[in-house]
Amino acid sequence: MGTERIGFVGVGLMGQGMAASLLEAGYPVTVVAHRNRAPVDALVGLGAAEAADVPDLAGKSDIVHICAPGSPEVEGIVAALRRELSPGAVVVDCSTSNPVSTIALAESLTADGIGFADAPLGGTPAQAAEGMLATMVGASDETFARIEPVLKAWAGASVVHMGAVGDGHKMKLLNNFLAMGYGAIYAEALALSRKVGIPPERFDGVIRGSRMDCGFYQTFMGHTIGGDRNSHKFTLTNALKDMTYLAAMAGGAGIANPVGAAVRNGFAQAVAQGGDGPEDYVPHLADFVAKANGLDD
Repeated sequence: MGTERIGFVGVGLMGQGMAASLLEAGYPVTVVAHRNRAPVDALVGLGAAEAADVPDLAGKSDIVHICAPGSPEVEGIVAALRRELSPGAVVVDCSTSNPVSTIALAESLTADGIGFADAPLGGTPAQAAEGMLATMVGASDETFARIEPVLKAWAGASVVHMGAVGDGHKMKLLNNFLAMGYGAIYAEALALSRKVGIPPERFDGVIRGSRMDCGFYQTFMGHTIGGDRNSHKFTLTNALKDMTYLAAMAGGAGIANPVGAAVRNGFAQAVAQGGDGPEDYVPHLADFVAKANGLDD
Protein backbone atom coordinates (compact mmCIF):
# COMPACT_ATOMS: atom_id res chain seq x y z
CA MET A 1 0.00 0.00 0.00
CA GLY A 2 1.51 3.34 -1.09
CA THR A 3 1.58 6.04 1.55
CA GLU A 4 2.16 9.07 -0.70
CA ARG A 5 -1.04 10.88 -1.61
CA ILE A 6 -1.07 11.22 -5.40
CA GLY A 7 -2.75 13.99 -7.36
CA PHE A 8 -3.23 13.56 -11.11
CA VAL A 9 -3.98 16.43 -13.49
CA GLY A 10 -4.65 15.28 -17.04
CA VAL A 11 -6.31 11.87 -17.09
CA GLY A 12 -6.59 11.63 -20.86
CA LEU A 13 -5.24 9.03 -23.29
CA MET A 14 -2.17 8.31 -21.18
CA GLY A 15 -3.11 9.71 -17.79
CA GLN A 16 -6.16 7.53 -17.24
CA GLY A 17 -4.15 4.32 -17.44
CA MET A 18 -1.37 5.77 -15.30
CA ALA A 19 -3.78 6.86 -12.58
CA ALA A 20 -5.48 3.45 -12.68
CA SER A 21 -2.09 1.77 -12.21
CA LEU A 22 -1.40 3.96 -9.19
CA LEU A 23 -4.73 2.96 -7.69
CA GLU A 24 -3.97 -0.70 -8.35
CA ALA A 25 -0.63 -0.26 -6.56
CA GLY A 26 -2.52 0.98 -3.50
CA TYR A 27 -1.85 4.70 -3.67
CA PRO A 28 -4.63 7.12 -2.73
CA VAL A 29 -5.27 9.10 -5.92
CA THR A 30 -7.13 12.37 -6.43
CA VAL A 31 -8.12 13.47 -9.94
CA VAL A 32 -9.71 16.56 -11.40
CA ALA A 33 -12.04 16.92 -14.39
CA HIS A 34 -11.21 19.06 -17.40
CA ARG A 35 -13.34 18.67 -20.54
CA ASN A 36 -14.03 14.95 -20.64
CA ARG A 37 -15.73 13.48 -17.59
CA ALA A 38 -15.62 9.86 -18.78
CA PRO A 39 -12.08 9.04 -17.55
CA VAL A 40 -12.69 10.83 -14.25
CA ASP A 41 -15.87 8.88 -13.66
CA ALA A 42 -14.08 5.64 -14.53
CA LEU A 43 -11.26 6.38 -12.08
CA VAL A 44 -13.69 7.38 -9.33
CA GLY A 45 -15.33 4.03 -9.92
CA LEU A 46 -11.95 2.41 -9.23
CA GLY A 47 -11.57 4.28 -5.96
CA ALA A 48 -10.09 7.67 -6.86
CA ALA A 49 -11.28 10.85 -5.18
CA GLU A 50 -12.33 13.84 -7.27
CA ALA A 51 -11.15 17.36 -6.48
CA ALA A 52 -13.24 20.44 -7.14
CA ASP A 53 -10.40 22.16 -8.99
CA VAL A 54 -6.61 22.13 -9.34
CA PRO A 55 -5.85 24.07 -6.11
CA ASP A 56 -8.17 21.72 -4.22
CA LEU A 57 -6.27 18.75 -5.66
CA ALA A 58 -2.97 20.34 -4.62
CA GLY A 59 -4.08 20.61 -1.01
CA LYS A 60 -4.87 16.88 -0.94
CA SER A 61 -1.66 15.65 -2.57
CA ASP A 62 1.96 14.95 -1.70
CA ILE A 63 3.05 14.13 -5.26
CA VAL A 64 1.20 15.65 -8.22
CA HIS A 65 1.47 14.21 -11.73
CA ILE A 66 0.76 16.43 -14.73
CA CYS A 67 -0.06 15.10 -18.21
CA ALA A 68 -0.71 18.14 -20.40
CA PRO A 69 -0.26 19.02 -24.10
CA GLY A 70 2.81 21.23 -23.60
CA SER A 71 4.66 23.85 -21.60
CA PRO A 72 2.06 26.66 -21.68
CA GLU A 73 -0.52 24.32 -20.16
CA VAL A 74 1.95 22.94 -17.62
CA GLU A 75 2.89 26.46 -16.54
CA GLY A 76 -0.78 27.32 -16.01
CA ILE A 77 -1.40 24.14 -14.01
CA VAL A 78 1.67 24.73 -11.82
CA ALA A 79 0.51 28.31 -11.14
CA ALA A 80 -2.81 26.92 -9.89
CA LEU A 81 -1.17 24.10 -7.92
CA ARG A 82 1.23 26.30 -6.01
CA ARG A 83 -1.66 28.19 -4.40
CA GLU A 84 -2.24 25.14 -2.16
CA LEU A 85 0.85 22.93 -2.43
CA SER A 86 2.66 22.49 0.87
CA PRO A 87 6.46 22.62 1.24
CA GLY A 88 7.79 19.12 0.74
CA ALA A 89 5.36 18.31 -2.07
CA VAL A 90 6.69 17.21 -5.47
CA VAL A 91 5.39 18.06 -8.94
CA VAL A 92 6.06 15.44 -11.63
CA ASP A 93 5.62 16.71 -15.19
CA CYS A 94 4.90 13.73 -17.47
CA SER A 95 4.21 15.95 -20.47
CA THR A 96 6.62 16.48 -23.35
CA SER A 97 7.66 20.01 -22.44
CA ASN A 98 10.22 22.63 -23.40
CA PRO A 99 13.28 22.02 -21.16
CA VAL A 100 13.84 25.77 -20.77
CA SER A 101 10.38 26.11 -19.22
CA THR A 102 10.93 22.96 -17.14
CA ILE A 103 14.13 24.24 -15.57
CA ALA A 104 12.58 27.65 -14.83
CA LEU A 105 9.54 26.04 -13.16
CA ALA A 106 11.76 23.81 -11.05
CA GLU A 107 13.87 26.74 -9.85
CA SER A 108 10.75 28.72 -8.92
CA LEU A 109 9.16 25.82 -7.03
CA THR A 110 12.38 24.90 -5.26
CA ALA A 111 12.47 28.40 -3.81
CA ASP A 112 9.15 27.54 -2.11
CA GLY A 113 10.38 24.18 -0.84
CA ILE A 114 8.53 22.20 -3.51
CA GLY A 115 10.32 19.51 -5.51
CA PHE A 116 10.04 19.05 -9.25
CA ALA A 117 10.80 16.23 -11.68
CA ASP A 118 10.31 15.84 -15.40
CA ALA A 119 9.23 12.29 -16.24
CA PRO A 120 8.04 12.21 -19.87
CA LEU A 121 6.54 9.03 -21.21
CA GLY A 122 7.57 6.31 -23.59
CA GLY A 123 4.82 4.07 -24.88
CA THR A 124 1.21 4.02 -26.03
CA PRO A 125 -2.19 4.39 -24.37
CA ALA A 126 -2.48 0.59 -24.44
CA GLN A 127 0.79 0.29 -22.51
CA ALA A 128 -0.41 3.00 -20.11
CA ALA A 129 -3.49 0.89 -19.39
CA GLU A 130 -1.20 -2.06 -18.61
CA GLY A 131 1.14 -0.04 -16.36
CA MET A 132 3.95 -0.79 -18.81
CA LEU A 133 5.13 2.64 -19.88
CA ALA A 134 8.74 3.77 -19.78
CA THR A 135 9.95 7.08 -18.40
CA MET A 136 13.14 9.10 -18.52
CA VAL A 137 13.47 11.25 -15.42
CA GLY A 138 15.14 14.55 -14.70
CA ALA A 139 15.37 15.19 -10.95
CA SER A 140 17.73 15.68 -8.06
CA ASP A 141 18.99 12.46 -6.50
CA GLU A 142 16.85 13.11 -3.41
CA THR A 143 13.66 13.72 -5.38
CA PHE A 144 14.27 10.74 -7.64
CA ALA A 145 14.77 8.40 -4.69
CA ARG A 146 11.44 9.55 -3.27
CA ILE A 147 9.37 9.29 -6.43
CA GLU A 148 10.93 6.19 -8.00
CA PRO A 149 8.57 3.71 -6.27
CA VAL A 150 5.60 5.80 -7.40
CA LEU A 151 6.84 5.96 -10.99
CA LYS A 152 7.32 2.21 -11.08
CA ALA A 153 3.61 1.75 -10.46
CA TRP A 154 2.88 2.97 -13.99
CA ALA A 155 6.29 2.69 -15.71
CA GLY A 156 6.70 -1.05 -15.54
CA ALA A 157 8.84 -1.11 -18.69
CA SER A 158 11.64 1.09 -17.36
CA VAL A 159 12.43 4.05 -15.12
CA VAL A 160 15.72 5.74 -16.06
CA HIS A 161 17.20 8.61 -14.05
CA MET A 162 18.70 10.77 -16.80
CA GLY A 163 20.21 13.42 -14.53
CA ALA A 164 19.21 16.88 -13.36
CA VAL A 165 15.83 18.55 -13.90
CA GLY A 166 15.28 19.12 -17.61
CA ASP A 167 17.32 16.13 -18.74
CA GLY A 168 14.23 13.95 -18.99
CA HIS A 169 12.54 16.38 -21.35
CA LYS A 170 15.72 16.80 -23.38
CA MET A 171 15.91 13.04 -23.87
CA LYS A 172 12.22 12.81 -24.70
CA LEU A 173 12.64 15.39 -27.48
CA LEU A 174 15.55 13.37 -28.88
CA ASN A 175 13.43 10.22 -28.69
CA ASN A 176 10.53 11.92 -30.47
CA PHE A 177 12.89 13.33 -33.10
CA LEU A 178 13.76 9.74 -34.01
CA ALA A 179 10.13 8.60 -33.93
CA MET A 180 8.70 11.54 -35.90
CA GLY A 181 11.65 11.31 -38.28
CA TYR A 182 10.71 7.71 -39.01
CA GLY A 183 7.11 8.80 -39.52
CA ALA A 184 8.10 11.52 -41.99
CA ILE A 185 10.29 9.09 -43.94
CA TYR A 186 7.60 6.39 -44.02
CA ALA A 187 4.98 8.86 -45.28
CA GLU A 188 7.20 10.16 -48.06
CA ALA A 189 8.43 6.69 -49.03
CA LEU A 190 4.84 5.44 -49.30
CA ALA A 191 3.86 8.35 -51.54
CA LEU A 192 6.87 7.79 -53.79
CA SER A 193 6.21 4.06 -53.83
CA ARG A 194 2.69 4.64 -55.11
CA LYS A 195 3.90 7.19 -57.68
CA VAL A 196 6.27 4.63 -59.22
CA GLY A 197 3.66 1.88 -59.26
CA ILE A 198 4.40 -0.10 -56.09
CA PRO A 199 1.27 -0.35 -53.90
CA PRO A 200 1.55 -0.07 -50.11
CA GLU A 201 0.86 -3.77 -49.58
CA ARG A 202 3.80 -4.78 -51.79
CA PHE A 203 6.01 -2.15 -50.13
CA ASP A 204 5.07 -3.54 -46.73
CA GLY A 205 5.74 -7.10 -47.89
CA VAL A 206 9.40 -6.20 -48.35
CA ILE A 207 9.92 -4.02 -45.26
CA ARG A 208 7.97 -6.03 -42.68
CA GLY A 209 10.23 -8.61 -41.09
CA SER A 210 13.36 -7.08 -42.62
CA ARG A 211 16.11 -5.16 -40.84
CA MET A 212 14.12 -1.98 -41.55
CA ASP A 213 11.14 -3.23 -39.54
CA CYS A 214 10.49 -2.00 -35.99
CA GLY A 215 7.63 -1.47 -33.56
CA PHE A 216 7.06 2.10 -34.71
CA TYR A 217 6.87 0.99 -38.34
CA GLN A 218 4.23 -1.58 -37.44
CA THR A 219 1.99 0.86 -35.58
CA PHE A 220 2.45 3.47 -38.35
CA MET A 221 1.49 0.95 -41.02
CA GLY A 222 -1.47 -0.23 -38.98
CA HIS A 223 -3.35 2.67 -40.58
CA THR A 224 -1.99 2.43 -44.13
CA ILE A 225 -2.27 -1.35 -44.41
CA GLY A 226 -4.79 -2.31 -41.75
CA GLY A 227 -7.08 0.70 -41.99
CA ASP A 228 -6.87 1.27 -38.23
CA ARG A 229 -7.05 5.03 -37.68
CA ASN A 230 -6.21 4.48 -34.02
CA SER A 231 -3.09 2.38 -34.56
CA HIS A 232 -0.87 5.07 -33.00
CA LYS A 233 -2.82 7.68 -31.06
CA PHE A 234 -0.34 10.56 -31.06
CA THR A 235 -1.67 13.65 -32.77
CA LEU A 236 -0.10 15.52 -35.66
CA THR A 237 -0.32 18.74 -33.64
CA ASN A 238 1.61 17.14 -30.77
CA ALA A 239 4.24 15.92 -33.23
CA LEU A 240 4.59 19.45 -34.61
CA LYS A 241 4.80 20.87 -31.10
CA ASP A 242 7.55 18.44 -30.11
CA MET A 243 9.58 19.14 -33.25
CA THR A 244 9.21 22.86 -32.56
CA TYR A 245 10.62 22.30 -29.06
CA LEU A 246 13.43 20.26 -30.62
CA ALA A 247 14.28 23.15 -32.93
CA ALA A 248 14.43 25.50 -29.96
CA MET A 249 16.67 23.07 -28.08
CA ALA A 250 18.97 22.75 -31.07
CA GLY A 251 19.11 26.53 -31.42
CA GLY A 252 19.94 26.94 -27.75
CA ALA A 253 22.70 24.35 -28.08
CA GLY A 254 24.09 26.10 -31.16
CA ILE A 255 23.86 23.02 -33.38
CA ALA A 256 22.70 22.75 -36.98
CA ASN A 257 19.56 20.62 -37.12
CA PRO A 258 18.63 20.39 -40.83
CA VAL A 259 16.96 16.97 -40.63
CA GLY A 260 14.93 18.08 -37.62
CA ALA A 261 13.80 21.14 -39.58
CA ALA A 262 12.69 18.96 -42.48
CA VAL A 263 10.76 16.65 -40.15
CA ARG A 264 9.11 19.62 -38.45
CA ASN A 265 8.10 21.12 -41.78
CA GLY A 266 6.56 17.82 -42.87
CA PHE A 267 4.24 17.87 -39.88
CA ALA A 268 3.64 21.62 -40.24
CA GLN A 269 2.44 21.07 -43.80
CA ALA A 270 0.04 18.34 -42.66
CA VAL A 271 -1.37 20.56 -39.91
CA ALA A 272 -1.70 23.44 -42.38
CA GLN A 273 -3.65 21.11 -44.70
CA GLY A 274 -6.16 20.51 -41.91
CA GLY A 275 -4.53 17.81 -39.82
CA ASP A 276 -5.05 19.69 -36.60
CA GLY A 277 -7.93 17.75 -35.08
CA PRO A 278 -7.85 15.64 -31.91
CA GLU A 279 -8.16 12.46 -34.00
CA ASP A 280 -5.54 13.27 -36.65
CA TYR A 281 -2.68 11.00 -35.64
CA VAL A 282 0.92 10.54 -36.79
CA PRO A 283 0.20 7.58 -39.13
CA HIS A 284 -2.27 9.83 -40.98
CA LEU A 285 0.72 11.89 -42.15
CA ALA A 286 0.92 9.39 -45.02
CA ASP A 287 -2.53 10.54 -46.20
CA PHE A 288 -1.54 14.22 -46.16
CA VAL A 289 1.72 13.59 -48.03
CA ALA A 290 -0.14 11.47 -50.58
CA LYS A 291 -2.77 14.18 -51.09
CA ALA A 292 -0.11 16.87 -51.53
CA ASN A 293 1.34 14.73 -54.32
CA GLY A 294 -1.93 14.20 -56.16
CA LEU A 295 -2.58 10.73 -54.80
CA ASP A 296 -6.13 11.20 -53.56
CA ASP A 297 -7.98 7.91 -53.13
